Amino acid sequence: MPTTPQGTVEADLGGRTVTVPKGGLYDRYRMDPDLDTIARDPRVSGVEFFRQLPKTRVDSPIGPTLTPNFYYALSTARLTMPAPSRAIRSRLPEELAPLEIAPGLGLVSVMFFRYDVCDIDFYTEAAVGIAVKPARHGKLGFLDLVTALKNERLDSYVLSLPVSSEIAQVRGHDGYGFPKWVTGLDVDIDERRTTARVANDDGGVDLSLVANTPAQRAHPSGERVGSLTSYTRIGGAWHATLNQTHVLSAGTTRGTRHVALRLGEGRMSDDLRSLRPKRPVRFDVMTEGQAALHMPVPTSVRIRNK
Repeated sequence: MPTTPQGTVEADLGGRTVTVPKGGLYDRYRMDPDLDTIARDPRVSGVEFFRQLPKTRVDSPIGPTLTPNFYYALSTARLTMPAPSRAIRSRLPEELAPLEIAPGLGLVSVMFFRYDVCDIDFYTEAAVGIAVKPARHGKLGFLDLVTALKNERLDSYVLSLPVSSEIAQVRGHDGYGFPKWVTGLDVDIDERRTTARVANDDGGVDLSLVANTPAQRAHPSGERVGSLTSYTRIGGAWHATLNQTHVLSAGTTRGTRHVALRLGEGRMSDDLRSLRPKRPVRFDVMTEGQAALHMPVPTSVRIRNK
């Protein structure tokens, strides 16, 4: 494998060449990790969640790969806002429909992710997403809506998904069909403060967040596992991607007075403005968690009228 002067090595992903850290997890294991070695990393609280999820080898647009992609130590922040359904529908493919909390009112979110230890090495990520009704699902009942709002089971369509690393961009864009690009992206989350900054093409601020971290509650391993299903088109066909999140320490606040979201100039801010969001109603932060991101699978969707 060729080595570059900067302490990275080249890797092939379905004909695309990317650089990854020399001696990092991807360089050493190529998605087939030694969990006992991972468990010795002081940033990783345990690996029992992953022992229950055997990996399988699949063919994909990024070449043969193992799935799921494991995230052994991560933190996230999600700011949720209501938005007019009409504005949301203008950004959704006609096959998808917004999840409504009231007639004419849907939900959108800005999300930030920090992946400290994962199969494709450290990176950060941000997203503008829309909560949608599950594909091929009838009218949602009250319990379905309550579960979705508690972030235990969500379906989404993503408008923006910038990342900080090349391998994350190629895998996410070519392999999953997500709207990913590489940019400067800082995410720092601890028990006191949550901050994030997404750079635009000129190095200025596309979007930023500064907030007090909500009080965190610790969860025993295996007690709380949520799921997020995202819909994308790959090669003209609809696919669904499942992300299972193992929550270890998290908190929520509905008082967002100490949450400052700044919109600048760039793709994320443009996407969020197009949704005409109202005042935030919920701020979720997970200071410690893990995840398993599965490769997308083909799915059927219902033709809907806008």
